Amino acid sequence: MGRNSANPRRTEPQKEKYLKIRILTLGHKMPHWIHDVQEEYLNRLPKEFSVELIEIKPEARAQNKTTEYILESEAKKIISLLKKDNLTVVLDERGRSLNTLQLTQYIKAEEELGRNIDFIIGSADGLHDSVKQLAQLMINISPFTLPHGMVRAILCEQLYRCYTILQGHPYHRE
Repeated sequence: MGRNSANPRRTEPQKEKYLKIRILTLGHKMPHWIHDVQEEYLNRLPKEFSVELIEIKPEARAQNKTTEYILESEAKKIISLLKKDNLTVVLDERGRSLNTLQLTQYIKAEEELGRNIDFIIGSADGLHDSVKQLAQLMINISPFTLPHGMVRAILCEQLYRCYTILQGHPYHRE
C-alpha cells in the first residue's frame, strides 16, 4: 500500500457525546441557600451528565408594564436561548406530574436518542403561552405553587437523583 493510501482499519477516535442538560431560569437574585443547594447537587455530577444553569434576568416590574408585556418580553429572552434539537421541558404547576423514576426514564430516552434537554423555569409571574407551546413536555415539580428559586433547588436535586438511578447508585431508595 502506498504512503497516501487510506488504511481501512484505521479509524479516527470517536469524540464521546455526553448528555447536556440546561436549566433556563428567570431570576438572578436568589437567596444564598438556593445557590448552596444548586451547587451542592450540580457539583456532584460528572461531565458525562452535564447540567448548566442559565440565569435570565427577568423583566423589570413597573407600574406602566402589564403582566402580559412582562411575560412576552421574558419569552423572547427564553426563546432566543432554546436549541431546536433539544427536548424542551417547561416546569409549570399545571404540567404533568412525574415521579422521579418517570423523569429518569425521559432522561434516559433522550440520552439514547443523543438529544440534549432544556428545562425552563418561569419567573414569579410564570411563563408566556408562547414558551409553553414550544415545549414537548410540560411537568410540575409539585401540586403546590412554589417560588421559582425553590423549584430550581428541587430540580437540581432531582437531576442528581436521576443520575444516581441511571448509575445504580444507592442514593435513591424506593
